[in-house]
This record gives sequence, C-alpha cells and structure tokens, in this order.
Amino acid sequence: MSIASMTGFAREAGVTGSYQWAWELKTVNGRGLEVRVRTPSGLDTIGEEARGLILKALTRGQGQLNLALGKATSAPKLRVNQDVLQSLLSAIGGLSLPDNVQPASLDGLLSVRGVVELDDDAADPLQDEDLVAALRAGIGALIESLKAVRLKEGQALAAVLGQQLDIISRLVDEAEAAPARQPDAIRARLEAQIAELLDGKTSLDPARLHQEAVLIAARADIREELDRLRAHVDAARGLLQEGGSVGRRLDFLAQEFGREANTLCAKANDVSLSRIGLELKAVIEQFREQVQNVE
Repeated sequence: MSIASMTGFAREAGVTGSYQWAWELKTVNGRGLEVRVRTPSGLDTIGEEARGLILKALTRGQGQLNLALGKATSAPKLRVNQDVLQSLLSAIGGLSLPDNVQPASLDGLLSVRGVVELDDDAADPLQDEDLVAALRAGIGALIESLKAVRLKEGQALAAVLGQQLDIISRLVDEAEAAPARQPDAIRARLEAQIAELLDGKTSLDPARLHQEAVLIAARADIREELDRLRAHVDAARGLLQEGGSVGRRLDFLAQEFGREANTLCAKANDVSLSRIGLELKAVIEQFREQVQNVE
C-alpha cells in the first residue's frame, strides 16, 4: 500500500435531462478531516449525503466540495396555456361586435397575459429521479478520482522522503566514522590547546591529560543519538513501506529526528561534527515539511 498526499483536485460533470451539473472537490493539508459543502438552494440534502461519503473515504485534510447546477438549454421554453386560451375564445365568441370592430387575431390573443407562459421547469431538482441518480453517481466517481490523484502525489512524496532518509542515514554514518570522536584525537587537541596557553613554560602529566581527554570524550559521546537516529530511519522506512494513513506517525518521527540532531550539535566537539549536525538539521527540516503533506 502506498502513502497518499492530502492535496488533490477532482471534477465530475454531466448533462441529465434539462440539467447540466458539475461536482468539484479539492483538498489541502489539515491536522484532522474537515469538508465544507456548497450547493445550490434546495440541494442541501444531497450535499450532506456527499459530505458523509467523503468523510468515510478520507482520513485527513481540509476539503471543499462545490456543486454547480444549471439548465442544459440556453433558450427558454414557451408553453400556451390551453385553458386560458379556450376561456378567452369562449368569452369572445359570446360577444356581439360592432361592424367597425375586427375580430381578434391569433397574435392578439397570444399577447394576452397568461395565454403564453415561460416554462422554466421550476420544479424541485430533488424530485427529478434521473438527476438525483446522476448526482450520486457523480460524487462516487469524484471521490475515486480524488483518491487516485492523492495516491499519485503520494508516490512522488514517498520517493522524496526516501531520498531524504538516505541522506540522514549517510550523515549518521559520517558522524559515526568521524575521527574527532576518538579519545586520542580529543587528547591531541586538548594537549595542543594547553601548550598554546602555557607557551611551553611547563608540562602536564600525560596520564592526567589522558584522563581529562577521556572525560571530555564521554561527555561529548553521541553514540546514543546516532543509535536513535538509525532506529528512527528504520521506523520511517517501515511506515513508507506500510503505506496508508501514516502521516501523523511520520510527523512524530520528524520531531524525534530534530531532537536527536539538536543534541548531536550540542555535544559536537569538533568543526567536522558540527558541520554534520547542521546538515542533519537541514535535511530533517526538509523531511518534516514534506511529511506535512502525507495523509
């Protein structure tokens, strides 16, 4: 199973009867799961139904669902009200017209208010079974499309995170092999510093100098930090391989990476170790930022 990104966009549209409709769903990063819905007036019910399906399909992210609904035909439909027309004809037929008055023409009758009506199909869209079925099918396809987009981006994220873990592992190996960590190296630096301070006027007991070097090396030992960093690398790789909703656990590991790198920098007793520590902090921060996108 692959990891998924929390960001994505999907759109499903169609024409059903006299309606044209379009679902749009976009998601971005979020600590939890929240979906906001915007639908035309009268379609709140189907909007809430769609929201429930999205909440079941996803685990993290902030989503915005929009439904656009309009008429598929641009020209309005006209309808002759036969009842009104027949009543009007009957009323006219019963009249006795003067000789100088012409009988009513068809265009005159049609111009009478109420004879010709604009048929705007103003019925409740939820009463249109075909439309409701199409909208439900559309939301199902929309969710699947969004999940596919998030999974595809998740694959790219997994590759980036894997490369960053490789860099962290390499830097840990460099810190492990750093000559500056050895007691003899510490002793040599300490001896040189003391000689510079005393300017050759006196000398220290070599045994005592060695003891001091060992104590300094013990206080600056980063063995535990290196072991924990390696354990965190293995755990992160395991989560990437496991896949699914692992974003929160990866975020926790990113914080642990940062703590160990900070301690390593604090204990560094040499420029080379300080450089490795700073590089570790930089790549760990990049790792943490990328993890914020993982579902």
